[in-house]
Amino acid sequence: MKNEPVDVLIIGAGASGAAIAWSLLETRMRILCLEQGGHLQDKDFPSRRDDYELSRYSYFSVDPNVRGAKEDYPINNSDSCIAPVNWNGVGGSTMNFLGHWPRMKPSDFRAKTLDGVAEDWPIDYATLEPFYEANDRNTGVSGLGGNPAYPDYTPDLPPIPIGTLGQTLAKGFNEKGWHWWPSDVSILSQDHDGRQKCVNAGTCDLGCAAGAKGGTNFTYWPILENAGVELRTHARVAEILVDSDTGFATGVLYFDKDGQLHEQRAEMVVVACNGIGTPRLLLNSKSKAFPDGLANRSGLVGKNLMFHPLTGVAGVFDKPMRGHEGPMACSILSQEFYESDPARGFVRGYGLHSGRSTTPMTFALGGYGIDNPIPWGQEHRRIMDDVYPYLAGLTVVTEDLPEEVNCVTLDPDLKDSDGIPAPKITYRLGENTKKMLKHGEEKAKEVLLAAGAKEVLTKGDDTVWWRAGWHQMGTCRMGHDPETSVVNAWGRSHDVKNLFIVDGSIFVTSAAVNPTSTIQALALYIGDSIKNNFETLFD
Repeated sequence: MKNEPVDVLIIGAGASGAAIAWSLLETRMRILCLEQGGHLQDKDFPSRRDDYELSRYSYFSVDPNVRGAKEDYPINNSDSCIAPVNWNGVGGSTMNFLGHWPRMKPSDFRAKTLDGVAEDWPIDYATLEPFYEANDRNTGVSGLGGNPAYPDYTPDLPPIPIGTLGQTLAKGFNEKGWHWWPSDVSILSQDHDGRQKCVNAGTCDLGCAAGAKGGTNFTYWPILENAGVELRTHARVAEILVDSDTGFATGVLYFDKDGQLHEQRAEMVVVACNGIGTPRLLLNSKSKAFPDGLANRSGLVGKNLMFHPLTGVAGVFDKPMRGHEGPMACSILSQEFYESDPARGFVRGYGLHSGRSTTPMTFALGGYGIDNPIPWGQEHRRIMDDVYPYLAGLTVVTEDLPEEVNCVTLDPDLKDSDGIPAPKITYRLGENTKKMLKHGEEKAKEVLLAAGAKEVLTKGDDTVWWRAGWHQMGTCRMGHDPETSVVNAWGRSHDVKNLFIVDGSIFVTSAAVNPTSTIQALALYIGDSIKNNFETLFD
């Protein structure tokens, strides 16, 4: 079935798809967004159920291989030490992300120049700064201005209280003389713009029942739908079509909820499917003009996959830390070891993020990414009585350098429920990352002991957290040279002039901070670039 052509077709209704749709509203073009998942209503959030903790291990797991829903696609992660995680539906992974909202730093855009590794971005911090600010206003960001680790800026709302846990860890950083700052968070510390402030429920990953977390289901999509952007859910795109004569994308083929195949034509196609879904779609879009996948003449579609490998260290203190109260991942952040220092034996750096405790059952089952349940019997009772209430932890968030061996390919056998080939992930930890993790673990221990911990707990091995694949970057990177990048400096494909990519796949480097703020700033920047280049857009 063919549908009436549109001006702009956006594939994906998550962080980047929503942001660029908002940017393009003023053009008055007809915009259609296709989303493979549904539109979960507030009343159906797991956070509203009495048994909400169980949902983390079943139908609302962050891992699509665990959820196994029709709208998910399976991921072969057998050759990876990190499992990619996501959520498919309106809002994308902002439905279950934890709202940590740091920006990338100026040095993150110049890794090649400063440290001789990876590549420089074709844009810089100053280019994105106005788009960071616009996105912060649209999202609702709480934080404290004056952070010496960044160029000066001030979030609109005061910081989320750092709590007993944050105050305790801050004493440790102060004792060491190391940087720390209250975390910027896309979570409201005050009622704002018709939304309720955070109620400290600790269920950020299960759909924010208060509406305080800045998922695009609460921020951009109400504006977009009121403005007339068409949102078509349960529409899984199988292939982007290309005209063999002109080389332009003409639209897509997609499956609806009933498995019926449709053709949707468009003047411009924007891909916003994340760092794994985007290369998967391009690699599945083969034609005579692009036998190795659409927009892949460089051979780099799917290459240079980056995550943020994580490990954690926790301290047991004499007084309760009340860590389960408040936003799950947001208290304080240290960037003392963020910039390169040759004396450490590795390049680039990492952040130390304070991590609040999870809720009791989740802790007992091993927390996030660890998956080692605590023992049963008397030892179980001892840990829940004498350890759990007194914990304060630090997560080591490392910068992951791009390597072509880390990649997304198509699995020869695995398919989704519509028969579309699923992605296979090949990923290993680089030697630089291993050194960084070890260094970070040691420094985290020092902080916890300086803060007064009577005992320090670590994983006890060299593995990283398994379900740590929240941040998927680099698989369609931007750059000036078509031989070494997939899109240009404003997200347009080098090979297909009316095809744009706006998600984390266009990252050149990963930095050592959560990427959503930068993903959305990039989407707004690309939207602005489209408007500014309108007369010669497809030249």
